[in-house]
Amino acid sequence: MRMRPTLNWTPTDDPLPGSTDLEPVVEALRAGGVLVLSGAGISTESGIPDYRGEGGSLSRHTPMTYQEFTTSARARRRYWARSHLGWRTFGRAEPNAGHRAVAAFGRHGMLSGVITQNVDGLHQAAGSEDVVELHGSLGRVVCLSCGARSARRDLARRLEEANAGFEPVAAGVNPDGDADLTDEQVGDFCVLPCAVCGGILKPDVVFFGEAVPPRRVEHCRELVREAASVLVLGSSLTVMSGLRFVRQAAGEGKPVLIVNKDPTRGDRHAVTRVGLPLGTSLTTVAGRLGLPADDGEAQPAGARP
Repeated sequence: MRMRPTLNWTPTDDPLPGSTDLEPVVEALRAGGVLVLSGAGISTESGIPDYRGEGGSLSRHTPMTYQEFTTSARARRRYWARSHLGWRTFGRAEPNAGHRAVAAFGRHGMLSGVITQNVDGLHQAAGSEDVVELHGSLGRVVCLSCGARSARRDLARRLEEANAGFEPVAAGVNPDGDADLTDEQVGDFCVLPCAVCGGILKPDVVFFGEAVPPRRVEHCRELVREAASVLVLGSSLTVMSGLRFVRQAAGEGKPVLIVNKDPTRGDRHAVTRVGLPLGTSLTTVAGRLGLPADDGEAQPAGARP
């Protein structure tokens, strides 16, 4: 099943006013059993832009869709050229205070789980364990023919060798690791096949227009059922892949708390939306709970397979 990509969302109701009161978040974490659902907004302080916030990448960039990638060799060349360049920056990104605070909440037994819509690996790099990567990871590559998976860093080395001298200057890097390049800059970039069977390689992420694997969805639904509350961090909840879990939690009578500067598609299901920056907010929350948010050892995202 393929889903039509939802790139933007326009509120039809009065938005939930953004609060500055962090106490509901503190109390939820103190009670325990909190399921974190994070989005691109938690990684902006690591230098990775979000899609829809102020200055978000959708204002200048249309993400690759699954249909375009699988049916057009030209589209794949453009994608891999841009993604290869973007990976040089994306793979060096380091977790920020928000990621470190979430890891601290987990270490101290306050979380029942973490679901992230991000593909950057920064939660794991900060020390969070058993993170469900709803949309996959840019740190892996999968063959569409034989299903073989491999580390992105291995493909990056192969692409460097096959495209010696490829050094265009990008206008920016997007949340999916796709650098902004013109067709002229892409040129005749050499796309490599699967080293196992010669098939088409794709990053192990869910593209726009592609469905999240059903088993992964069911696992996330089970996490919602087991949670006492859901804490949304840095997500507009525009796409149904994340919004459905907020709707599920609200339908089961579980409090939904959101920390996001802008209104979200899930506000109607939330008991509060804190409209403050994530890094400082979560650091403040950790402090009120008596937790050292920075007591873990962080690694760059690209250091993980």
